[in-house]
Amino acid sequence: MKKAIGFLIAAFVLIILLFMTGTIYTVREDQQVVLTQFGKPVGEPITEAGLHFKMPFIVKVNVIEKRVLAWDGMSSQMPTRDKTYIQVDTFARWEISDPLAYFQKLRDERSALSRLDDILGSETRNAVAKHDLIEVVRSTKDRQPERTDLQTESEIDFEVIQVGRRTIEQSVFETAKSKLEDFGITLLDLRFKRINYNSEVAPDIYQRMISERQQIAERFRSEGAGEAARIKGTMEREVKKIESESYKQVQSILGEADAESTRIYAEAYGGTPEQESFYEFVKTLEAYEDILDEKTTVILSTDSDLFRFLKGSK
Repeated sequence: MKKAIGFLIAAFVLIILLFMTGTIYTVREDQQVVLTQFGKPVGEPITEAGLHFKMPFIVKVNVIEKRVLAWDGMSSQMPTRDKTYIQVDTFARWEISDPLAYFQKLRDERSALSRLDDILGSETRNAVAKHDLIEVVRSTKDRQPERTDLQTESEIDFEVIQVGRRTIEQSVFETAKSKLEDFGITLLDLRFKRINYNSEVAPDIYQRMISERQQIAERFRSEGAGEAARIKGTMEREVKKIESESYKQVQSILGEADAESTRIYAEAYGGTPEQESFYEFVKTLEAYEDILDEKTTVILSTDSDLFRFLKGSK
């Protein structure tokens, strides 16, 4: 009898525990819950964290993420408006804002990611196809190339950016966001993570980039050569001016020296007979030094002034 009573009590406690387990459930801060009965949603979604109750056994708890989720799209090849094929790698951030609509249309995260692939990939392809390559690559339309001091406004021939990558990303974001709202998803952000050239056209694009850089470099070299010629011309003009002034000064000094020499000559010839004879003797010796050496043969007449001193020395 006692064994039967103990068995009944144990069975009762087990039933109570099973009832409590099927009735009570908890919702974490990073979760939201949709309750379903025989596969159909019942009641409003549970978005508040805490302890909650439900009908046991027939009501199922479906947990849905409340955190911000990531979508990392596959790198896809797509053409630009100027028929250049590029590889675009896109990523986005999203969250489930309407859990009931999300559960009814998508059920789980795998289906949601598949729908994101379709919508975001399609909108990205459409947006890229409407713009030229430079618009997709350049970050903003306000970024301008640097201009050197040697360049004028008419010499700048860089292509003007009308839109820019940020604007293209924003257009994709706004279009895709409105489409995803029907699935209970709020798109928070979208960016082009990486843009690469197609491997088949990359060599041609790189060669064109090299050619453009070479043209710019050649223009800078030409401007530098012109500036160098201008500086060299100025330098030569300054050198000629300095040489001319120096020559003028030299000639002026030589003139003054000649005048002083003439004055000394005049004073020498205008002095006493002894002074005149000594001066004449010294100047004759200087003449000997200039015209005579060990290999010189000179024939002089007996009445020559040069021969006079040689004759007197005997």
